[in-house]
Amino acid sequence: MGIELREVSKSYLEGGNKHSIFSDLTVEFTSGCFSVLLGKSGSGKSTLLNLIGGIDTPDSGNVYINGQNLSQMSDYKRTLFRRRQLGFIFQFFNLIPTLTVMENTLLIRELDGHVNKEQREIARQILAEVGLEERLNAMPDNLSGGEQQRVAIARALAYDPPIILADEPTGNLDHETGRSVLEMMVRLIREKGKTLIIATHSEEAITFADDIFRIESGTVNSISDLT
Repeated sequence: MGIELREVSKSYLEGGNKHSIFSDLTVEFTSGCFSVLLGKSGSGKSTLLNLIGGIDTPDSGNVYINGQNLSQMSDYKRTLFRRRQLGFIFQFFNLIPTLTVMENTLLIRELDGHVNKEQREIARQILAEVGLEERLNAMPDNLSGGEQQRVAIARALAYDPPIILADEPTGNLDHETGRSVLEMMVRLIREKGKTLIIATHSEEAITFADDIFRIESGTVNSISDLT
């Protein structure tokens, strides 16, 4: 089992006109691997991640996560599934500015109403792993871009989801910081045996990947299939 999209079509209305992103797309991502989605801005990378994550739904076709069909779930069930099975890391960090580093890391647990001493200790350990053990009570505005992205990574890992989706996770970081964050993220994911899918326009991520896909003109092709 893994992640599979079968005959998925997705389009949006732009200025009253229908703009097709994908048409009858079928693609599969292997469980436990690190996959990179390459493509220019506007190619559909974020749309594909949103479909995989259940944030968006296809116009037609089905999205399967470990055998479960997200396309047939109600909005409520899909939200619960996403909260428990998927971790998200975004380009713009999406930290809550009024919450501390620790509070941001525990946010999903708070939403589930399941924060206890053990879970706080897990969050503390993960923050230590990403080098923020001295910044637990810091506010996001007092962190550098690299530190904020580390909090976002810790938040995605704190409730132990099997799948992590990352949308341009180093896009707002300078080259050196971005590479450092990428290396750390990949190391943590591999240590914990999780599935990681990163959407990026940077080909540097290729050096870390198990599988590489290029999104172009509404198609998603394995890099090994391209000439």
